[in-house]
Amino acid sequence: MCQHQPPCPSAASADRESARLVAHHPEQGWSLLCNGVLLFEDTGELLPDGRIIAPHRPLGSATVMTAA
Repeated sequence: MCQHQPPCPSAASADRESARLVAHHPEQGWSLLCNGVLLFEDTGELLPDGRIIAPHRPLGSATVMTAA
């Protein structure tokens, strides 16, 4: 799918979210990446093969524990 040089990460790679935007619809809460991944504003993803990646928001700073 990707025509960029160097090519963007594939939908199967761990860094798939770093692919370039093809379409961005913040009013609807989603973006399409050039590797075919639909990225939702809640950080969930829909991969081109139909698999779903659950939202994976980072923990807020108030809930992060540090070692003493």
